[in-house]
Amino acid sequence: MKTSDPLSGIAVFLAVARHLSFSRAAEILGMSRPTVSAQVDQLERRIGVRLLHRSTRHLTLTEAGQAFFGGLSDIDEIVATAERAAIHHQEAPAGTINLAAPPDLGVTHLTPMIARFLAENPEIDIRLHLANEAINLIEQKVDLAIRGRIEVDESLITRKLGASPIFLCASPDYIARHGAPELPEELETHRCLHFAGLRWGRHWRLHRGEEVRQVRIAPCFEVNDGQSLGMAAVQGMGITLLPAFIVGPHLRSGRLVPVLEDWKVTEVPLHAVYPDNRLIAQKVKKFVSFLAAEFRRDVDLGGSDPIGGKS
Repeated sequence: MKTSDPLSGIAVFLAVARHLSFSRAAEILGMSRPTVSAQVDQLERRIGVRLLHRSTRHLTLTEAGQAFFGGLSDIDEIVATAERAAIHHQEAPAGTINLAAPPDLGVTHLTPMIARFLAENPEIDIRLHLANEAINLIEQKVDLAIRGRIEVDESLITRKLGASPIFLCASPDYIARHGAPELPEELETHRCLHFAGLRWGRHWRLHRGEEVRQVRIAPCFEVNDGQSLGMAAVQGMGITLLPAFIVGPHLRSGRLVPVLEDWKVTEVPLHAVYPDNRLIAQKVKKFVSFLAAEFRRDVDLGGSDPIGGKS
């Protein structure tokens, strides 16, 4: 089989040249003798030079073979150096981390965390990609992603970092003008602010103990950006449904107030997700451990009560 790979057959030739024996080379390489012989033949045809004199009893290098063998004399050290560099890169917390995260979390929470992490680890660089859509980590060569919704994928490792409760809330001004709903069904008559692109569509699902209500809303404002939605609520545009990592500061300051407090919405779980390549780089492990500690301290990411806590 023809190949344009310049390294094809080199390891086999070096083993044969060192021991002047196809059988010994085959034993060392874990190949059959015919395979070793065939690879040397292919190498000779590729470079157009006979490298070995073959006889029934002896195997010797031709002059060209000796020159070729001599030219490859440093290859072991080159490979060893490359291996040491790769191992150091894998084991040392250094290099670049390609990180993907949703914009709403990345801007307000992750970016300050990254700043603290880089200050403590100047040998690491981070490339942050912000997008709501879940990307293919392996195809896009992403080392780590922060996700709220996890699809079952055996090629990925997930570690839960925290969780952010979701709040129904509005501004005091909106409540003063329109009143506060007392039952979930009353949301149908209120001005609602909706995050576009949710997998369940324009439905808000609330529960109180074992009781579950699903309300279909007709939003007066819809956008695929949580920060914009939070600001719209602060401006008195209507009632919104958002996680604490967006509205927590507004709830603590009083710019927003909870509505239908007896009714709850499922929290947003937050996970670190990375490819299961069995050899996770130390830089990624260190960053994930750092994030886990940061998330535990953040009141909006599961650290404590987002309304009663302090920002």
